[in-house]
Amino acid sequence: MNTGEIRKTIRRKRRALTTAQQQSASENLASLISQQSFFLRAKRIGIYIANDGEIDPSLLMGIALRATKACFLPIIHPLQLNRLYFGQYQDGDQLKANRFGILEPQISATSIAPAWSLDLIFMPLVAFDRSGSRIGMGGGFYDRTLANYASQPRKPKLIGLAHGCQEVKSISQQSWDIPLDQIITDLEIIST
Repeated sequence: MNTGEIRKTIRRKRRALTTAQQQSASENLASLISQQSFFLRAKRIGIYIANDGEIDPSLLMGIALRATKACFLPIIHPLQLNRLYFGQYQDGDQLKANRFGILEPQISATSIAPAWSLDLIFMPLVAFDRSGSRIGMGGGFYDRTLANYASQPRKPKLIGLAHGCQEVKSISQQSWDIPLDQIITDLEIIST
C-alpha cells in the first residue's frame, strides 16, 4: 500500500472505534504515560486535542495540569505555511476552531513557546511502524515545525501517540520526515 492508501485505511479503522473503546484507550494511555520518569520530570509539555478518531490525551493533559506542568497546544501559524506555534493552555482557557475545525488557543490570549523549549511533544499520527516512522494527516505541520530542532541546544523528546490498531509493518520514510523517539499506544511503549 502507498502512503495515501495507508492513511485512508487507518483513519477509517480508528474512526470505527466505539466511544467506550476510545475512552478505555485514553484511560490506558494516561495511566501508562503518567508513571514514566520522562513524564514525571517534564515541566513543559506539547500536547494536542484529539480529532478524527485520534487517541485522546485529554486525561493525560489533566494529570499534567494538576501536577503544575505547563501544557502547550499546537496553533496553526498564521503566516508561515504549514507550521505550528505552541500556545500555553490552562484549564478554562477559551479555545477556537482553526481552519480544519480543530480547537486551539487564541494566539492573542496565550503565551507562545518555540518547539525546542518544550521537554516533550506528544504528537498525533495516522500510522506508525516500530522503527519510529509515522504517517501524519499529510500537511507536514509537525515535520516543518520540527525540521530545525536538531540544531537547537535543547531538544524535546518526540512521542507519537496512537491506538494499537494504527501500527503497520513498514513506512517508507521521506527525507523531510522527523523520526520519533518513542511511540506510545494504549497498550505499550515502543522505543525507536
